[in-house]
Amino acid sequence: MLSTVQVMQVPDAARTAILAWFDASGREFPFRGVADPYAVLVSETMAQQTQIARASAKWTSFLTRFPTIEALAAAAPADVLREWRGLGYNRRAINLQRTARQIVAEHGGRIPTELSTLERLPGIGPYTARAVAALAFGQPVGPVDTNVRRVLGRIVSGTKQPAARALQDIADSAVPADRPADWTHAVMDLGATICLSARPRCGMCPAQRWCRFSADGETVPPPRTVQGSGHPPFPQTRRWLRGRVLDRLCDARVSEWTAIAAPIGVHDEDAVVRVLEKLAAEGLIELNRSQPLRARLPTV
Repeated sequence: MLSTVQVMQVPDAARTAILAWFDASGREFPFRGVADPYAVLVSETMAQQTQIARASAKWTSFLTRFPTIEALAAAAPADVLREWRGLGYNRRAINLQRTARQIVAEHGGRIPTELSTLERLPGIGPYTARAVAALAFGQPVGPVDTNVRRVLGRIVSGTKQPAARALQDIADSAVPADRPADWTHAVMDLGATICLSARPRCGMCPAQRWCRFSADGETVPPPRTVQGSGHPPFPQTRRWLRGRVLDRLCDARVSEWTAIAAPIGVHDEDAVVRVLEKLAAEGLIELNRSQPLRARLPTV
């Protein structure tokens, strides 16, 4: 049985084992080992809610198109959205450019090192702020995403996840001062490949010996099988409709007002209008108020 002290923190031996496993088996991506703060900010913004392999492929082309934070700040939002195409959650692209513009205007183009300052930038929360601090600036802070939460939560307390604030403290205290970037990637890789949400591969885990979840013999139920065709009803969702509208505008010339003919799929004109209004409110498109259902990507 694990001791009470071990339950509230990641044992040093477990941390050493995880890092050794990462050294031997960690995944390779173009942005790993890169410490340039701007490149790190771009990669971490892309990786939110997007498969890391897809983000990795887009990261290279995005930095080729916008090689510096000044280049991103000066670009037309339409060009940023076009380069972002395929990653989804397009609001992240607009927030990333807003962040770039704020950094150029208020910080002389240098990304801040302080967590509190990073968190005040558009679209940057505790996770992204800590990821930039750890990966770009070598600070011993632990970004917590879904994978990290699951790995550390299982190690310290089995199936009962600690409260968010407690888990953040555990994540910060677990970071080795000399390898914050490697540790960040190691825990994420462990959660993505071995400490899975369903059917975790405990026998392959380097931290099994120190893991409360494994020590208590916990199990995870297999994922439920959804009956039906096996194809999720994406065309019925507002997210699908947003994507189709933005695809049409990305295909058009930047300065042109493009007619968004309705219906689109199963969505009637009222639904299309609502999505257009929402996209405009988020700064993702501009609407031609004198011509209904005409829009374009933002030009400034």
